[in-house]
Amino acid sequence: MSTTDLRTLRNEPFAILEHLQEQLGDARLDAIGSGGQAQSWTGLGFRLGAQWFVAPREDVREVIAPPRTTRVPNAQPWLSGLANVRGELLAIIDLPRFFNLPRAEDARSQRVLVLNSKRMPAGLLVDEIAGYRQFSAAEQRNEMKTSAQPFTPFLLGAFVREGHPWYAFSLHRLAHSETFRAAAA
Repeated sequence: MSTTDLRTLRNEPFAILEHLQEQLGDARLDAIGSGGQAQSWTGLGFRLGAQWFVAPREDVREVIAPPRTTRVPNAQPWLSGLANVRGELLAIIDLPRFFNLPRAEDARSQRVLVLNSKRMPAGLLVDEIAGYRQFSAAEQRNEMKTSAQPFTPFLLGAFVREGHPWYAFSLHRLAHSETFRAAAA
């Protein structure tokens, strides 16, 4: 989002704060690669299909078991429905389905990442959680993110550990995308 775009949000202070928080997370990831002050980057590891990702820890409020949902009429198939989680309504998004990935063989390992956003209450269903992962500057391989279709628009960077790629995935970029916001069919 450019400076001009921020001006259009002058009456939406929470949107401005979310944007600034996302920029700060991007800058921290960039600092690792440019030899800046950041020595490591930490994210919550999760799997979609066969690919492993890490979400900035600031993007995730909590991880929960998949809740029972109520279907939303005329919604996209990847919008599983609405769930009441401790008195808060969450839209539950099936991320594998959003990206047209095959169904998980073992649904018992699926979890929901609750987006850390007051303005956009959403839970994102993933195939598996790997816990927090910390990556050093030596493990960063940002050039890999361009070959990670269809995830590329939502990636902050990439890391390689023990020969396996881990893509830094911004849940906020996903939540602000046009496709995500067009959940109604």
